[in-house]
Amino acid sequence: MDGQPRYWPVADVLAYLAGRWHVERSVRDLASGDGGSFSGATRFSALAGGGLLHEESGMFTWQGAARPATRTLRFLPGSAPGTADVRFADGRPFHALDLTSGRYVADHPCAADLYRGEFTVRDAGHWRSVWRVGGPAKDLVLTTDYERED
Repeated sequence: MDGQPRYWPVADVLAYLAGRWHVERSVRDLASGDGGSFSGATRFSALAGGGLLHEESGMFTWQGAARPATRTLRFLPGSAPGTADVRFADGRPFHALDLTSGRYVADHPCAADLYRGEFTVRDAGHWRSVWRVGGPAKDLVLTTDYERED
């Protein structure tokens, strides 16, 4: 082995993601040194008209305080075969997603902040996203590992 990361190519991101995934996320504030975590599940279920509804729920712990947390996204068919157009629950654009090489980098500008996500696929049952958030008031890294449950 040459030490280079190995990515698992995904021919169709929507088919790959469909189902239920266990989620573990670490959150680090690089400015303050504070950290937190999220543990829960994400279900990608079929949307009428095509695509997937991403529903995440679990417990978010920050500075010792745990509270329930949820997130909903829409993964719609992308402009190229096998890709996705990721949208917020209200339909606003978030980012594109193309895992045909097993790795993808996406940018999402949000007001004065820039979110840069790197998505990597290890195998049929494991993938990861790492979001680096930078801006005037934010300096965060969010690392999320997904493990297939079904």
